[in-house]
Amino acid sequence: MSRILCIGDAMVDVIVQLQEPINTGSDTQSEITMLSGGAAANTAAWLAASGTEAYFAGRVGSDAAGEEFIAELDRFGVRHGEMRIHGERTGIVVVLVDHKGERTMFPDSGANSGIGTQDLPPLTDFDAVFLSGYSLYNPKSTKNVQAMISGMKSAGLSIIFDPVSVGTMKNFGREKVIAELENFDCLILNREEALFLAGIDDLNLAARELHKYVSSVVIKTGAEGSIGVGTRDEIFTSPSQAVRVLDTTGAGDSFAAGFIPEWLKNRDLLSAMKAGNQLAAQCVALLGARPRLNT
Repeated sequence: MSRILCIGDAMVDVIVQLQEPINTGSDTQSEITMLSGGAAANTAAWLAASGTEAYFAGRVGSDAAGEEFIAELDRFGVRHGEMRIHGERTGIVVVLVDHKGERTMFPDSGANSGIGTQDLPPLTDFDAVFLSGYSLYNPKSTKNVQAMISGMKSAGLSIIFDPVSVGTMKNFGREKVIAELENFDCLILNREEALFLAGIDDLNLAARELHKYVSSVVIKTGAEGSIGVGTRDEIFTSPSQAVRVLDTTGAGDSFAAGFIPEWLKNRDLLSAMKAGNQLAAQCVALLGARPRLNT
């Protein structure tokens, strides 16, 4: 069984599910929920819930939100070290979910800034690493995360990378993002991220362009499923099953959790994309970014 180290931001998701179009400057009827989140932490939760050993490396504040975040990791069975940063507050992201299930996010990193090698467990305990771009692109963490990547490569670990969002990549700098890609063994990103990063309007051409830097590239295409290109430069397509979409928050994180263990078996891209699509279909049928806990 694979052992996956997940590295990224520990966040509290404040999910605002709009019940009507936004009334700018006035009230808008909404349903609001607070849940633990963060891309890599969500992936760790889905991995653990699916029977794969997962460890989350991240940081929370010395506050009630941080205590609840840690408690939820424990309930999922996700391993972790000491995550509390004294005097800091846990990161928060406000997620607006419209009537189509699409989400717009407003993140505040909080205690996540500054993550580094001191937050890592012994790398010999793992078979692969899932790294969220939020940590790499945070200017207060970039050099630290680059040192972490160097250590993971020296340890011979496969690194699966999610560049997380167009907005975050723009802030970091597209050319700087591209310069980092050669460090990774697999790139998982969505349609908008792929087109932006490749600078190409055609999705298949974008996949091949990104394949110049990373040996395995997977592009999530929402309700259509996913496409990928591997070592033989052949484009693979994996359709998604039809499901009722309640909330797309965490869909990409759950896809990664389905994809990674299958991909690690023998680098079979098509089989791994199918597994990713199946877990993502479970996620979008739920409100929030994580699986339901059996209580």
